[in-house]
Parts: sequence; structure tokens; C-alpha cells
Amino acid sequence: MIQILAITGPIYMAIALGYATTRGGLFTRPDMRVFGQFVIKLALPAMLFNALSQRQIGEILNFSYALAYLAGTLALLGLCLLWGKRSGLSATDSVVAAMGMTCSNSSFVGYPILLLIVAPVAAVALALNMLVENVLVIPLLLALAERSRGEAGHWTVVVGQSFKRLAVNPIIIALAAGLLVSVMRWQLPEPVLRAVNLFALSSAGLSLFVIGGTLVGLPLGGMGRQSMPIAFGKLILHPLAVLAAALALPWLGLAALEPQLRLAAVLLAAVPMMSIYPILAQNYGKEDFGAAALLVTTVASFFSLSGLIWLIS
Repeated sequence: MIQILAITGPIYMAIALGYATTRGGLFTRPDMRVFGQFVIKLALPAMLFNALSQRQIGEILNFSYALAYLAGTLALLGLCLLWGKRSGLSATDSVVAAMGMTCSNSSFVGYPILLLIVAPVAAVALALNMLVENVLVIPLLLALAERSRGEAGHWTVVVGQSFKRLAVNPIIIALAAGLLVSVMRWQLPEPVLRAVNLFALSSAGLSLFVIGGTLVGLPLGGMGRQSMPIAFGKLILHPLAVLAAALALPWLGLAALEPQLRLAAVLLAAVPMMSIYPILAQNYGKEDFGAAALLVTTVASFFSLSGLIWLIS
């Protein structure tokens, strides 16, 4: 147990430090937005570019990984929509709940965990997750949410806008640039690589710090109990669904995932939902519910991730 806490402890200590310094007034929540923008627009793209540009293209484009993660995520999405219908939730509420269950905080929480457990494949797994989540899962969820509000035709506009934003997203640009360098087998000058690496090294710690600061002031407002199904779906059902999909690959005639990549996929599915979840929920009048679900899931993930790592070990 001490060895497990040695892995998860630093992660949640960094989150706790972000929470404590923001709660104590050393930083403010607007500061966390600035730090978050630094991670998303500079540090994380630098890390992805640095990792992908120095690998062979065959190591990066892993169709089996992307298919397993996507299939597991879509299976849980369908299960969540069915659960919402049987529970009497509106179509919009069901999609908002599905957002919380299926969209992982891969960059801010998942990547630091991968660095500690499966470092050799951490960057590749994160890059593949970014592609699956940003290009397929999130646009699909936004389209379903708009369609559930009965605005005919509007969902197609939302999908189009999502892809336009992706075209100028620094993460997607870094992914494309890293893949290009890998395909062309270009050797970048050493000063350029060192400069990129300086920003890349700041990604893991600062991202966890931002999560902690973001949690300050999130309202529970009696919604803690309502958030438990979302937390259970995200922390338990999502990794189980991804694991089942990964194990089923050989039955479909596809190449099996190597153990480290399979573990990376399960770990990324087992982390809390993305930190912008309350912002997405706000568009549908569910910002308080989204904030409560984020807080409950993040706290509960300390125990679920520690248990998962214990099972793995």
C-alpha cells in the first residue's frame, strides 16, 4: 500500500497544493485559468510534439489502441443514454451525464499518472486519446446535446464549429506537426529540441496544480448524491468498458494491444472527467450539477485509482 501511495500521493499532493494556495488567497481562480491556458496552448503541445517527433511513425499510429478506446467509450455512452431514459431523465440531461462519464481529463490528470506507471508509452497513449476525444467523442456528444433540445439542423452547425475550432487548436496542430516530422524523419536542431523540452517538462506538475485550484468554490448544493452515478460511471464503468474492448480485439481479427498500451488505455479511462465539464454543462443549464460531479469524481478518484493500481500490481 505504501508503494501505491508513493505513486498516487504526489499526484494528489499537487492537486491539494493547488487547492490550498487558491483557497488561501495566494492565487485566484482567474489565475488558474491563465495557468490552464499555458498548459493547453504551450506546455502540453510542446510535450506532444517532442514525444511524437522523436518516434517512428509505426510506434505512433496504433489503430488497435484508438479502436479499443473509442469502442469502450461509445459502449458506455449508449449505456448511459439507456440508463437516463429508464431513470426518467430528459434527453438533454442524459447527454450531459454521458459527457461526465465518457470524457476523461487525459492531459491534466491522466498524463501525469502515465508518466509514473507506463512512462515509455505515456506520450503516445495521450496523443491517441487526444485524437479520439477531440475529433470524435466530444463533437458527437455536443451534436447529441443540441439535437436533444429539438433544434432541428442546429446540431450540424455545432459539429462544423467543433471541427473549425480543432483546426486552430494548439494540441491538434502539435499532433500534426509531430507526425509530420516523424514521417519525414527530419532531425531538428538541438537548440530547438531543448527549447521545446523546457516547456514540455512543465506540463505534468502545473496541470495537476490547476486542477486543484479549479476545485475551489465549486458548489455541491445538495447535488453530491445525484453526482454519484456519474462518478461511478466515469471511474468504474469507463475503464471496464475500455478494458473489455481491448481484450476483444483478437476476437475481431485485430492485433492485440501490448500490455503497457492496454494498461495506459485503462488508466486514462479511469481518471476524472475533463475540467471544462461544468462549462459544457452550463450551455444546457446544468453548470451546478457539472461542478458538483467534477468535485465528487475528483475526490473519489483518489480511492478508485489507488485501488486500480493495487489490482494491477
